[in-house]
Amino acid sequence: MPIRKIALTGGIATGKSYVAAQLKEAGVPLVDADLLAREVVAPGTPGLTAVRQRFGPDAVRRDGTMDRVRIGQIVFKDKRARQDLEAIIHPAVQRAIDQFFDKLPKRTPFAVADIPLLFETKREGQFTSVIVVACPRELQIERMMTRNKLSKEDAERRLAAQLPIDQKVKKANHVITTEGSFEQTDKQVKELIAALSNR
Repeated sequence: MPIRKIALTGGIATGKSYVAAQLKEAGVPLVDADLLAREVVAPGTPGLTAVRQRFGPDAVRRDGTMDRVRIGQIVFKDKRARQDLEAIIHPAVQRAIDQFFDKLPKRTPFAVADIPLLFETKREGQFTSVIVVACPRELQIERMMTRNKLSKEDAERRLAAQLPIDQKVKKANHVITTEGSFEQTDKQVKELIAALSNR
């Protein structure tokens, strides 16, 4: 039987990284698209060269790494710039995710790809099922203001760049909610792993 490919997604500050860490800790094979996206634009890569060509020399810091803060400020305000950045990064990330699934032992029942912009990049069809990590929008904004030291306006602008979380929930096969305690989230993760393992 082929390995079931499960996608994990959510919104900014919904707690997706925490859920991903819990899955990994439980022994579920997991690949992180954000981590791959960093590797794609690491110093000396064709990806970083393309970023420099598109966004100018200021896109790269003195130490040779991409200036994420600067690029972030540009792409969250300019949709065209965001699409250009995605066109550089996403195809390479997609290839790396495919390689991750191809290299897994054949008897692996399921594995997870953590992809923040799954629905935005219309890639949900490549997976057997989709897990969405969700919390109320107000809580997302509150967490972003606290964690990322953003103004309410900046937090809302970043949320506007993604599909609203309630729409992601409607498209999900499984939903994990994170407005409760860590223990409540852990319980949902355990139940989900059991359900996926029993398929």
